[in-house]
Amino acid sequence: MAEQYVPGLQLEPYQVVLRPLVTEKGTYLSQRNNAYTFEVNPLATKEDIRRSVQELWNVRVVGVRTQNRVGKPRRHKMMQGQMKSWKKAIVELHEDDRIAFF
Repeated sequence: MAEQYVPGLQLEPYQVVLRPLVTEKGTYLSQRNNAYTFEVNPLATKEDIRRSVQELWNVRVVGVRTQNRVGKPRRHKMMQGQMKSWKKAIVELHEDDRIAFF
């Protein structure tokens, strides 16, 4: 079931950014391009994501790119299942700003 944008719905910053995605590609992006990846709420817009990251980490956001990731089919023995769909955001920061996750 796809979630749809509800006009007038205000999400709190901690409801928008669900978790940082710490992967090899994400680490490379953060070191080279000062861009960080997050799993975000599927209802969040780019502007919601920008405001949330700026408020939570006190940084300046230059750009936001989003991707809607479709859940993959999975199987365990004879049972067929489906991974959940989710939304990914790549947030590019000002060259002077950094986020330290560890």
